[in-house]
Amino acid sequence: MTLDQLEKGAVARIASIGVLDPDLEVKLREMGFCEGDEVELLATGPLGGQPLAVRLNRRIVALRRGEAASIEIEPGR
Repeated sequence: MTLDQLEKGAVARIASIGVLDPDLEVKLREMGFCEGDEVELLATGPLGGQPLAVRLNRRIVALRRGEAASIEIEPGR
């Protein structure tokens, strides 16, 4: 399952960051995404469901759906 498939209010753990573009992987890691971190989908935007508002540890991060699709997750609590 990927982060873009997470339901609103659901919590999960990052299993891996699997991107084809190495620059995107660097960007996501600089934003703080790391394997084992807890994420929660807080909200989606009104137009096409973008951007996604995600709680990452203690911060709120906005992601495009394509960026979120590159983050593999495992169901959380």
